[in-house]
Amino acid sequence: MKYKDWLNDWLELYVKPVVKAQTYIKYEGVVRLHIAPAFGDYEIEQLKADILQRFVVDKSKNLSLNTVNGIVTVLKNSIKTAVMLGITNVNYADKIIRPKSHEKKIECFSVAEQRKIEQTVFTGKKQRLFGIVLCLYTGLRIGELLALQWGDIDLVKGLLSVNKSCHRGKNSEGKYEQIIDTPKTAQSVRVIPIPKQLIPYIKNLKKNSDCEFVISWHGKLVNTRTYQYDFEVLLKSLNIPHRGFHALRHTFATRALECGMDVKTLSEILGHKSTTVTMNRYAHSLMEHKTEMMNRLGKLLQ
Repeated sequence: MKYKDWLNDWLELYVKPVVKAQTYIKYEGVVRLHIAPAFGDYEIEQLKADILQRFVVDKSKNLSLNTVNGIVTVLKNSIKTAVMLGITNVNYADKIIRPKSHEKKIECFSVAEQRKIEQTVFTGKKQRLFGIVLCLYTGLRIGELLALQWGDIDLVKGLLSVNKSCHRGKNSEGKYEQIIDTPKTAQSVRVIPIPKQLIPYIKNLKKNSDCEFVISWHGKLVNTRTYQYDFEVLLKSLNIPHRGFHALRHTFATRALECGMDVKTLSEILGHKSTTVTMNRYAHSLMEHKTEMMNRLGKLLQ
């Protein structure tokens, strides 16, 4: 069986019915842009370990680590399913060695930059920008923020429920639109206590809202790219160096550690799979926090 024929069957029968729409779009793109052009006319049995490894190494020269890892994932999963169904006997993809990963440097805003952002949001006229402050104090991802509805916030108990996320993707007609889906992972479904200092601002936002979504524009769901652009414009107006929207989440985590929040609590609020993920990602911030704690302990010597 030619690999391209199997890939089409795999995507439609074994991927599309069980994964999020965003994941299917990602896998389909990997097949169309990378795998099918290279191996589409191969018989599955011809996909030997050395051929696959050479392909991965070549891709690593020009593509990002995330993209290459996505390609390897599709290769491994598609051939693993073929073996499971008896379409082929050997899974050479299992022998692929992934490129070595390096944790990206965490970018966050300084305390002074954070204060400038907050002050501008609170004194400005664009109410939808309040979502930026909300991310600074809850660690929400942009998709989680924009999918947030008033029914997800309990202002009496001061709790915020994360149970969905949104992203830009293709609808059933092949047109791009904002799609609301389940969160990134099972651990991403969580309840976050809202700092009581934010409650009055949220109440005021709700009072003036004309939409079911907390962050809205003219009564509608805000497009992800539009909100990212709003954020870029805000940073530029404040002469703050450009950082991606995700830097707000990193800033929240960093400030939380600086305030003495324990790693387990932070991990649960961020929706990480484990505390190990949190510790690895924020090792630098953790070390600064540990140093401060040890210096406090050292004061006993006086």
